[in-house]
Amino acid sequence: MSSMLKDAQLTDEAEVVWLEDIDDLDYVRQALDKVTTRRGKPRYSRDGRIVGYTNLKAGADSDPDSGLFPRRVFFLLPHDRDTEPAGPYTVGAPGEAVDPRTIEAGKVGMKTTRSQGRSVQIASAGR
Repeated sequence: MSSMLKDAQLTDEAEVVWLEDIDDLDYVRQALDKVTTRRGKPRYSRDGRIVGYTNLKAGADSDPDSGLFPRRVFFLLPHDRDTEPAGPYTVGAPGEAVDPRTIEAGKVGMKTTRSQGRSVQIASAGR
């Protein structure tokens, strides 16, 4: 789902709020969650930890059926590269993962050499 996000789905975003220093993260996973509020830290119910979220503009509309607001949540799971550097994502990254340095309000973000772990692969190959 979240790897298929489009900028057009994010037009009501006002800002990105980071709960951790993104300079230390090669990638973050992103998902579009439906929550009860436009602003503030949303409830988080996945494994792992929330590392950021978006706040919506004051006039953002809720879903007419559910009354909930679609907001992005950025998170990491226990087996992600930041906590398991030699784990399953030593090289490569989950489908929904993007480089947090490329994320802006209203912009999905991109995969980069860093988020895909290519710098790790290149450093290892040079030894």
